[in-house]
Amino acid sequence: MRLRRQRRIGPLAAATARVRLPSAGHNGGPPLEEETHTPPWGKGEIQRFLHWKRAHAEVWKKVSPDVMRFRMEKADRLGLTYEEYTLEILERGIHLQVEDVERIAAIKAARKGRRRRRHA
Repeated sequence: MRLRRQRRIGPLAAATARVRLPSAGHNGGPPLEEETHTPPWGKGEIQRFLHWKRAHAEVWKKVSPDVMRFRMEKADRLGLTYEEYTLEILERGIHLQVEDVERIAAIKAARKGRRRRRHA
């Protein structure tokens, strides 16, 4: 019976020995079982996503230039953006006034937690 002698290997060879090489016939690509693509609606139901998408489009549809100008001027006087002022009308049905100091302050405070969108 012959005894095998252990070979000493250097640190570089030891590091490469630990790397797991793909088996024969494997192309080295990602596993097929892993889900890499997530649809826009996430893992939930597509119907809910489509209903919300349609409702969002209907709410933010184009308004007349006069209404837009009125909202922009009013939002500017209150220190809000057009989107913030319009969203307040859509969510609560309230046209903010100068006297609504608490609600305006709450809207401005919520800005800090939001990401700013850049318009190209």
